[in-house]
Amino acid sequence: MSTAGRALGGLVRPTARAVRLLPAAFAAAVLLDLASLLVGWETGHLVAKPLLMPLLAAYAAARGGPRTLVAALLFGWVGDVLLMAGADLAFLLGMAAFAAGHCCYLTLFGRGRTSPLLGAGYAVVLAGALVALWPDLPAGLRLPVAAYSLLLTAMAYRSSAAGALAGLGGALFLLSDMLIATGLAAWPRLPAADFWIMLTYAAAQCLLTLGALGRASAGDRAYGEARTDV
Repeated sequence: MSTAGRALGGLVRPTARAVRLLPAAFAAAVLLDLASLLVGWETGHLVAKPLLMPLLAAYAAARGGPRTLVAALLFGWVGDVLLMAGADLAFLLGMAAFAAGHCCYLTLFGRGRTSPLLGAGYAVVLAGALVALWPDLPAGLRLPVAAYSLLLTAMAYRSSAAGALAGLGGALFLLSDMLIATGLAAWPRLPAADFWIMLTYAAAQCLLTLGALGRASAGDRAYGEARTDV
């Protein structure tokens, strides 16, 4: 094998290894986090949660995913870390980080067909949630939560343009944040509410990533076929 071939092989093999190992590492971190929440092991949660989005972002990068996808996941990581602080300012900054991530997703999913009926359904859900939650939300959070909810709902709706996986991911992201919002409003919560929040959140980010990667791969194949035809 030539020197150039050996060098190329050295670049390809770690990436292929990362594509195999990173999903397993992400799954292990998710399981550790969820198990920690179920048994009340705070240290496990503090260790596992900050690992989730960097591992998923590394996988997206190893797969050659769009930079906007990697950015969305890293903004999610910033939001995760800030929300763990528990302070009001940290919560607002964390919400801003997630909003930046939703903007990245909207850039990814901004083109493509979506169902107007689905959009109408999301609009009804958004309006109903805000009307119901508004009186019980802390006064200082009402407008930020409303603005964030509008952006999140738009992302959830547009995610369907990337296919069923991404569309389901967008819906789960909305559900996860709805569970957080009911906590802010001091509504009765599900048993092990943090477990369900993290389960739906981790699944949402994973499905959005898989949907975006699948769409990018399909675009690359279509481009290659067009080049071949020429």
